[in-house]
Amino acid sequence: MRTVFGFHCSHEQHAPSALLKYARRAAEVGFTAAMCSDHFHPWSERQAHSGSAWSWLGAALEATSLSFGTVCAPGQRYHPAVIAQAAATLCEMYPRRFWLAVGSGEALNESITGSSWPPKRRRNARLQTCAEIMRALWAGETVRVRGAAHSEARLYSRSATPPMLLGAALSPETAGWMGSWADGLIMAGSEIETLRRVSQAFRDGGGAGKPLFLQVTLSFAPTQEEAERAAYDQWRHCVLDSDQLSSIASPEQFDRACENAHRSAVLTRVRASSDIRRHVDWLLEAAEVGLDRIYVHNVARQYQHQFLDACAAHLLPKSSSAVAQSFV
Repeated sequence: MRTVFGFHCSHEQHAPSALLKYARRAAEVGFTAAMCSDHFHPWSERQAHSGSAWSWLGAALEATSLSFGTVCAPGQRYHPAVIAQAAATLCEMYPRRFWLAVGSGEALNESITGSSWPPKRRRNARLQTCAEIMRALWAGETVRVRGAAHSEARLYSRSATPPMLLGAALSPETAGWMGSWADGLIMAGSEIETLRRVSQAFRDGGGAGKPLFLQVTLSFAPTQEEAERAAYDQWRHCVLDSDQLSSIASPEQFDRACENAHRSAVLTRVRASSDIRRHVDWLLEAAEVGLDRIYVHNVARQYQHQFLDACAAHLLPKSSSAVAQSFV
């Protein structure tokens, strides 16, 4: 079974109207799968956008034939019942075309509620509870929450097939914990050894045989200099460690934390090249970890159409469209 290659739509970097045009173009050139980010804030003031994923997803599913997914963090910014209803509505209108991944989140997006940002252990416990609530609602159950003034919730508009519920993990520890309860795993990054460790931890934790997805951030532009410059300008927060990524609470704070980052450090994490064939080689190397899908994200904002056309010529012939819909 070959890997399906999908297109990642970055709400942090593009106006929602522009992003919809890119999704349409992705479908036109032959992509069958896509995903989008779910941010309230961008990572950096330089990115300058952050549309609502849930408003946009309905438009994107209607405008294209692509399957779609997104990663969110229920429990603080979103009540799990609200996400369960939103996902169920998309699945009822667009059967087997939507998947949902959940993670413990980042303060950048979740702390807007004014509530304190819990430590990782508490966020994980909250996340698993949210997953249980959403699954129960998708199954048509009435969910009762202890101690709440209005303690019952039930979904009346549901799909016969609920969305696949993935876990989103960056570390082997989190992936191993998710193996027992998530329907699959989505990772991020391009460092092959890290991907191997994270995916193996998921399998060992109970996820053997479940699908593995990957979101890869790269930089493709007409020249090497432009590709490297775009990576450094748009995605330099990648040099921060996982604790910083989850705890910094605003784009301004991210910019301050990254202001002394070296371009060389960014380029070890975001592969930059003007040669699409080099990107294809890197992606095929990642696929050998045993990935079912790889969603590609080009951070060079002004070159989305060129990237999609290059993918149509060089990447999509390596992709398996036969399994594009089989997991949703």
